[in-house]
Amino acid sequence: MLTGGGETQHHQPRLSEPTHLEPSTTPRVLTILSYVLEKLVSRNDQLSLGGGAGKSLSAFHGVRPPAISLDKYVERIYKYTSCSPSCFVVGFVYIDRVVHKYPDSLVVSLNVHRLLVTSVMLASKILDDVHYNNAFYARVGGVSNAELNKLELELLFLLDFRVSVSSRVFESYCQHLEKEMLCNGAIEKPLTITNTIDDVTEISVEDTQTSSPPQLVDS
Repeated sequence: MLTGGGETQHHQPRLSEPTHLEPSTTPRVLTILSYVLEKLVSRNDQLSLGGGAGKSLSAFHGVRPPAISLDKYVERIYKYTSCSPSCFVVGFVYIDRVVHKYPDSLVVSLNVHRLLVTSVMLASKILDDVHYNNAFYARVGGVSNAELNKLELELLFLLDFRVSVSSRVFESYCQHLEKEMLCNGAIEKPLTITNTIDDVTEISVEDTQTSSPPQLVDS
């Protein structure tokens, strides 16, 4: 499952480099997911002011929140990796499984970006017939390839390698996301991706507390 050397699973064909895409429609589930995660992070940031966010997710922590907003980060992953929207739902399942297993750990602004890109990448390997390798996801996510390899392994062990998600569980999480959006009376965000993120190497989620600042792969 791990792609340490950058090869895709089952010797699948290498996908082309990202191009500057025209603005497209963001699937509604991604808009809802962004809203739910932003709400969760906002609450947890307040809860973590008096103490830590838990040791279990420390590998995903940065020293400061990334400059890119969470909704733009979700759009960026979807835009450049072309992974199926289902990968984001399954990635959310993985994150939820971890925080339920380790209730002392909180998803906060310092770790949510790394958690998201790692979980979506892992989900794409399970769900999608063709997917980008770790090095590509690292470029999109703004971390180094070595960093993402480490985070993937960390996530797998936190999950006890429980990466399969049944259709029943998948549907229940879709319903949960929808209910969260409706119950909070949220106004639906615009579904059009603005073409403001052009270069796949332009962002970084900054250095971590446990490693040197990531060096992005050159274009």
